[in-house]
Amino acid sequence: MNVLVIDNYDSFVYNLVYLLKELGA
Repeated sequence: MNVLVIDNYDSFVYNLVYLLKELGA
């Protein structure tokens, strides 16, 4: 369960950083 939460959190952060870079960060 904790592994799943961490994996989902990491995926969210990764996607957020990716979107920021795509926007021109």
